[in-house]
Parts: sequence; structure tokens; C-alpha cells
Amino acid sequence: MANTSSRTLRLLSLMQARSRWPGGELADRLGVSARTLRRDVERLRELGYPVDATSGPDGGYRLAAGASLPPLALDDEEAVALALALQGAATGTGDDDASAQPALRALAKVVQVMPPRLRRRVDALRAVTVGGPWGAGDGPDPAVLLVLAQACRDADRLALDYTAADGARTQRRVEPHALVRLGRRWYLLAWDLGRGDWRTLRVDRTGAARAEGGRFRPRDLPGADAVAVVESSIRTAPALHDVRAVLHVPAAVARARLGGWAHVEEGERPDACRLLMSTEDLDWVAFALARARCDVSDVEPAALRSHLAAWASRFAAAAHPSP
Repeated sequence: MANTSSRTLRLLSLMQARSRWPGGELADRLGVSARTLRRDVERLRELGYPVDATSGPDGGYRLAAGASLPPLALDDEEAVALALALQGAATGTGDDDASAQPALRALAKVVQVMPPRLRRRVDALRAVTVGGPWGAGDGPDPAVLLVLAQACRDADRLALDYTAADGARTQRRVEPHALVRLGRRWYLLAWDLGRGDWRTLRVDRTGAARAEGGRFRPRDLPGADAVAVVESSIRTAPALHDVRAVLHVPAAVARARLGGWAHVEEGERPDACRLLMSTEDLDWVAFALARARCDVSDVEPAALRSHLAAWASRFAAAAHPSP
């Protein structure tokens, strides 16, 4: 029975990996006869998986869409990635509130049935991650993210392969303190042993992370908390563009809509506030202004105004269908 059950799961995993399998090839991959394969396919159907079969020389099997969602067969990395995505949706704000509760329920179900080894990995990431809602930009390597999370939790020193903003590749030895998510980015707040100071490192620029095996005693932060330290570091770091703009909504409203995308300061009037950003990517600023959902004025620098004008032209063209 154990061999039959594991083979059924293997069959499900294979069928989820490809849109269609020739019967002979699928039987060979499982190491069974065509008759045994037909029995295993029938077991999947009994479990609620709609499997389409075609006969003849070109016959094969295909996993079709069903009326309800049966259990999924996920490998370790897929299961962890699913949990991370669900937590991102569950911690959303603003327009994402409608999906937060269903995502939270799904996350609870996924984590509940995870093997202990996977649950520990997800719990490590959740325990050491602080900041705003998870963004939707180019994410870091999940394997690297999990190594960083576990090292933050366990106070393990790390060796990192890191690419700086100017493209220079460096080796860093760090004592990781926390993962901070702001807008579309993940950041690692760490004590850099080579530089003898705190550093904010972008996780998407970390090519590899390896535990060195040495524990460390966490140091006192140079600020109120990890989020405050990272935000200050980002604002003061050299950047290609120092952005300023006036948002015509109260500061509290702008902060709620932007989350960690930008720094918002009180304005001279209660119905307006100032947005401040330092960035290498003007697209990121355009997205932030769109999330603010308000009138905007006094935009600097000029490069940003040109960038917004180009985007406005594209959107205006998209809003009018071709004749």
C-alpha cells in the first residue's frame, strides 16, 4: 500500500509538471506496466483529479481543470514559495484588503499540513521579517531568502556573494540581524565584519549566502528598530535620483496607501504632504505615485517629469483602442 500511495503521488507530480504525457513514456518514468498505469490513473480520478485519456498510437494522459480544487503535490521549494506568496497576500494593505482574509485562511491550511522541516523554514522567515506589505517586484532567490532568514533567527554568521549598485562584485562576511521588506524590495540589515559597521544590503543583489558556522551575540541597533534603520539608510545612501513631490492628500492617507514605498512628511497644509525618495529606478517612483491615488505637483527632478510624461503617453495610447 505504501508503494502504491507513493507511486500515485509521483504520478500526480509528473502530470502537474507537463500538460500532456504519452502513455508509454509515463509508464516508463514510473517503472510500471501500461495496465498498472491505468489503475493508478483511476485512483487519481477517485481522489477528484480529472484525468483525460486518449487512445491510439498517439494516446496519452492529461490533467484537466476540475470543478473543485483537489490536493496539490508540491515539492519542498514549491511549498515554501506558496507559503511566502500567501503571507504576502495576507499582509497586504489598501486595495489588497479583500484578498487578505482568504489568503490568511489558505496560509493556515498550508502551514498546518507542512512537514516539520518545511514549517521551520517558513517560521524562520516569518519570525525575522519586519516592514510593510510584501511587494510585487522582482523578488530575490527564495533559497537565498530562506538562508538569510534562518541565519537571522539563529544568530549565525554568513558569507555573502554581493553585487553593489555600481556592478562591483564583493564578498561580505556579516552578522545578519533582520530582513526588512519595503515596497518592492527586501533588505538585509546586518553588521558587516569587514567594514566594522552596519550595512543595509539588497537581497536581490545577493547571489549566494553560506552559513559560516559561528554564532554571534546580537548588537544594539543604531536606531529605534530595524525598519527605521533601513529606511534611514536608504534615504541617505547615494542614489541616481533624489525625488521630491507634493501629494495632495493628508500625510496619514499617503502613508497608508504607500506603506514602505516612500518617505512621507507632513506638508504646510493638512490636505497635502511631501513625498521624498532616493532611487536608482524611476519606474519605482511612477508606481509609488500611482499607489498614492491623488493629484501630484512640484515634481523633481526634471528626469522624473520626463519619465512620467513618457508613461502618460503610453497609457493615453492604451486607453484609446486602435481604429
